[in-house]
Amino acid sequence: MLLWILLIIFPLLFGLYAQMKIRSAYAKNVEIPSRGQIRGAEAALAVMQSAGINDVEIVEVEGELTDHYDPLNKRLALSSDNYHGTSLAALGVAAHEAGHAIQHKVGYAMMSVRQSLAPATQIASGVANIVLIAGIFLFSTAIGGKLLMIGAIALAVICVFHLVTLPVEFDASRRAKAQLVRLGILGDDEMPGVHETLDAAALTYVAAFVSALGSLLHILMQLSGRNDE
Repeated sequence: MLLWILLIIFPLLFGLYAQMKIRSAYAKNVEIPSRGQIRGAEAALAVMQSAGINDVEIVEVEGELTDHYDPLNKRLALSSDNYHGTSLAALGVAAHEAGHAIQHKVGYAMMSVRQSLAPATQIASGVANIVLIAGIFLFSTAIGGKLLMIGAIALAVICVFHLVTLPVEFDASRRAKAQLVRLGILGDDEMPGVHETLDAAALTYVAAFVSALGSLLHILMQLSGRNDE
């Protein structure tokens, strides 16, 4: 029971906490305007241009916290609040995504690893739950063991992807924070709001890794117990 709590319940609660944390931090700092009144799209452009990047398109996308950088199409997507917004949260998120563009330009190794893992991870994510559920229902049969093994392999791929994601996200935030101050987009006294927003966002990636790792260990324990029978 204790192991089940540690491997399943704790990651679930941690994930919920991380989601609450980022939504709370974002909601708070999106209401705090920056003194310079620079829009998120302008901040992202300035950060990229400072690194010699002039071939990345900045686009507006729907939704909240749907911001991302697409290295294949060299496109930086910002949600409406962050594209047009001048808040501490908007500038932090926009600069963070620009940090990914810089990683792409300089050939940041961990970003390249994450990109190479992305196709396999998409496949693994699509089959993991179905295979694992079927494996649990057929646990006592030979096919059940094979399905659990396939599920474990899929979870391992997902787990590695989330592990590699951590340094990529932390590094992008580090670059973003440094550039916002260096370029005069924000003052030092405005940075706590950026720190709070980006640190809360980073926590969601930690939670995703913990969840994947917990699920993987749980399935491996089931397989081990099955083999001991």
